[in-house]
Amino acid sequence: MGPKVSPAAIQRRIHRLAHRQYGCVSREQLLRLGLGPDAVKHRLRSGRLSLLHRGVYAVGPGPGTQERRWAAALLACGEGAVLSHVSAAALWRLRAVDPAVIDVSVASRSRHARDGLRVHRPRLLDAPDTTRHRGLPVTAVPRTLIDLAETISRRSLERALDEAEFLALLHQPHLQAALERHANRTGGARVAACLRRHEPGTTRTKNLLEETFLMLVREAGLPQPEVNTELGPYEIDFLWCEQRLAVETDGGASHDRASARERDAGRGAWLATNDYECLRFTWRQVTELPGEVLGALRAKL
Repeated sequence: MGPKVSPAAIQRRIHRLAHRQYGCVSREQLLRLGLGPDAVKHRLRSGRLSLLHRGVYAVGPGPGTQERRWAAALLACGEGAVLSHVSAAALWRLRAVDPAVIDVSVASRSRHARDGLRVHRPRLLDAPDTTRHRGLPVTAVPRTLIDLAETISRRSLERALDEAEFLALLHQPHLQAALERHANRTGGARVAACLRRHEPGTTRTKNLLEETFLMLVREAGLPQPEVNTELGPYEIDFLWCEQRLAVETDGGASHDRASARERDAGRGAWLATNDYECLRFTWRQVTELPGEVLGALRAKL
C-alpha cells in the first residue's frame, strides 16, 4: 500500500485532470485519484461537482461550453469513445451546427444509451479513422465525411467538402485511403460519387442568402458560377467569367455600413473598368421575386 495522499494533493490532481478534459471528470477517475465514494457524494451535495451524465461530473457549476458537453459525452461512453457524425463535423467546423443530441461512436457493445447521446457502434473503427482535435478524440475528417454522407443531402455533403478544403483539412491521399477502406458503405459510395462531379472548395457559400441564390441558379438549370472567387483585387460573390458577369448578393446589415458601401462602390467601378457587368440582388429579391432574378440572369447568360 502506497503512502497516503493528502486532500490538497488529491484536489490538485482533480483540477489538473479536469483542465485537460474541459472541466469534466468521471467517477472512475475520481476514485483512481484517491477520492473516496463518500467524498464524491459530499462534493455533489455541496455543489463542488455537478452531475452531467450518470458517473460524469463537471468540476464546479455545469453545463458550461459545447466542448464540455462533448467531453462529458465521451466520458459517459467509456474507453475508446470518439465524437462522430454531426458532432464530429461540428468539432472540425465543417458544419455550423450545435445539435442537442451528441453523436459518439464506440467499439464496445456493453454501454447502454444515455439521454442526450446518440451512440453508434460501427463494425470498423480503426486507427486511421480516429484522431484527436482540440484535445478531444474524434473521427478523422475523411471518416467524418463518410459517416455524414449517409444522412445528409448531396448539397450538404458538397458544403462539408467545401469547408474541409477551405480549412485545409482535406488531404486527398487520406480521403482516398478512407474511401477504399469503406468502399462497401453507403457513405463511402456517396462521397466518391460527389467527388466525381464536384471539386471541393468551388461552391463555398458564406451565408444563407448566398446559398439560396446558388440553389436558385442550380434549380433553374443555369450555368454554374464560380463562388466567392478572387478577381483582381476583389472577392466576387458569384462570377461567370466567360460571360463577364458578376453577381453580388446584398444581405442588408453587412452592406449598410459606410465602409461596406465604399468597398462595394470600388468593386463596381473596377468591374466596369475591366468590362465586367455586375448585378446586385437583395434578400427580398432572391426569396420573394425569384422569377425577376432569373429573368435578369438569363438575359445576360
